[in-house]
This record gives sequence, C-alpha cells and structure tokens, in this order.
Amino acid sequence: MQLLGPTELSHRILKGDLCTSCGACADLCPYLKSHGGKIASVFSCDRETGRCYAACPKTGVNETVLSEALFSTPWRADPLGHYRKIYMAKQGIKASKGRFQNGGTVSALVIAALEQGVIDKAVLTGSDGIMPRPRIVTTPEQVLECAASKYIAAPTAARLNRAATEGDTNLGMVGTPCQMTGLATLRTNPLARSDFKDPMGIAIGLFCTWALSGEGFLSYLDQQKIDPSAIRSMDIPPPPAENARLTLAEGVKKLPLDEIRKRVLPGCSVCPDMTALWTDLSVGALEENPEWNTLIVRSERGEALVNRAVEAGLLEIRPISQTSVDNLTLAATNKRKRALAAQERLGMLDPAFQNPLEIQPKQTIMGFR
Repeated sequence: MQLLGPTELSHRILKGDLCTSCGACADLCPYLKSHGGKIASVFSCDRETGRCYAACPKTGVNETVLSEALFSTPWRADPLGHYRKIYMAKQGIKASKGRFQNGGTVSALVIAALEQGVIDKAVLTGSDGIMPRPRIVTTPEQVLECAASKYIAAPTAARLNRAATEGDTNLGMVGTPCQMTGLATLRTNPLARSDFKDPMGIAIGLFCTWALSGEGFLSYLDQQKIDPSAIRSMDIPPPPAENARLTLAEGVKKLPLDEIRKRVLPGCSVCPDMTALWTDLSVGALEENPEWNTLIVRSERGEALVNRAVEAGLLEIRPISQTSVDNLTLAATNKRKRALAAQERLGMLDPAFQNPLEIQPKQTIMGFR
C-alpha cells in the first residue's frame, strides 16, 4: 500500500461515497473534522502524504504490518483473524446492572479496565436520543450510560484522536471494525514521527456487518411518522429475523429490515472485517443465546484484562460451542468475500487506485482550496 495524502482521501473516499464516518482521519490536523456525524474537509491540504490517508480503512489495509505490530505474529488469512481464545461471556455477579443489548460483556470489561488501572479513560459511543455521540468516560456510571448497541455510524475514532492530540494516554476505546482498523494503523506510526506515543491501554472491538446513515435513517423515521425523540431503544436481531424493533413510549414498533438496509452506508459494502480483527478483544452477539456474548481474546493484554475481570466477579466466561465458532467463521468469511467482490467492482483493487492524483489546489479569497 502506497501512503498518499488528503487529496486522494477526499476525491476517492469522501467524494466517492466510500466513507463510513468512522472518524479515524479526523482531528489529526486542523483540516479534517467530524460534523453532524459526517467527515468534512474544512480546507484543502496539499501534503503528499498524511496520517488521514493512512488511517482510513478504505484506502487499503496492510494486514501484514498490523499483525506484526499488534500481535507479533505473521498475518494468516483466517476469517476470524489472530486470536488466543474464544469464549461465551456475560457480566459477572458483581457487575452493575444496565441497559445491555446482550450479555453486558463490553461494559463489564471497560469497568474492569477503569477500576483496575488498566486505562485512565475510555472513548465510548453514547447517545443523544437516537443519534450516537462519542464521549470520554472515567466512571462505571458513565460506562453504563453508553451501554446498548448503536446502529448509526458515529465518528468515535475522531474523539480518540482529539484526546491523544490533547496529551491523554492510557486510553481505552470501544469501536466497530472500521473505527478500530483506523486506530490500529495509527498505532503503527505510519509517518514514522519521532514524537509518536501509542496512547492506547486497551482496544475493544464490536462485531459489525453494517451501519446506518444517520441522515438516511432519520428521513426514514420521518416517512414512518416516528418521532426520534420517542425512541427509547433499538434492536436489530441477527438472522433469520426480518424486522428491527424500536421501543417507544407507547410500545414496540417493528420495521422491516429490507427497508432499514436501504439506509446502510455504501462504504460498508467494501468492508471485509466483521469481528474487529485489529483489537485486544472482540465482542458480539451469541446467536444461540441472546443473554450471552461471543468474546474473542486476541492479545496478551486482552487476555490479562479478561482474567482480572473474571477474578473481580465483573465477568463470567464459559467454553463456546464449536457450532457457534463455525457459524461465526462462515459469517466472517462471507462478509470478506462480498467486500472483496465489491472492491473489485469499484476498481479499488486496481493498482491505479494507489496512484497519486494530479489535482492542483484552487486559490480562492479564503486561500488555497
């Protein structure tokens, strides 16, 4: 992968409608910002290389570099990536109760990391009504406020970038595969900066197949005469479910998934990662038992946190069935195949996609744009 700059990022990813608003490119410099759930280029930049381009999960992922840097092991093309163990997990008997989507595993792990000094702060995704909002948390109570899945894309990685730029270290972050891929790439110091410091204490990834456009989903709710402020929670069950469930003040409203999927971000179609490959721990729903999660332990650091959480009574783990692992492997394999096919259709696998663009910045009364 050739390291290019903001010109290629802007024209090929942002204007090419491949952006999933993960925020990995934003708040690294004054020019790219997250606004209204989207990534915006505030001013043009003529740098030939940039961390913004390197961080974007849609410009190309060097799996060999990431595997060596994060796990000290060669990349092997396993659909589930590198891992040490896989469990079924849920919150332990000493964990605080919350509004969890499944077993509460993520909240239990973040609380354990904070309470035991593994991290000082965590970057999570909270909510402002139905819309997701990235935030910094430092207490168990704040962690629980961010519980439950968000199905709308959020620039959570931009909040991590801003915290790191402000000098925060020993951070935790929970994010989707695209967010965590961008973070992982930045942790390899792609521009070889002499002042680089890895800000991460623990990285926890979420299983994900797609995310909704906030603008598109709000428009759909308006068509259905649903007030977004009346939505208390949202659940999109795994297959073979055919409906999403919105919990409103007056009851539960079902929406057909065929209509929901029309509001998925186009960039999700080219994402090959379902289980957040480049993290310390990955967590998702356990299809055979919705009260538990699937927990993939990828790194030594992640395994140490799981052990400490179990010892503290914050987390419960059990062996997972081979059937569950096989089903997860199949789903991850199929997502990767679909994504690579979509990348090929869009020309993203063509070597020319990695060539610099010869586009000159335009001078305006505001400067070079």
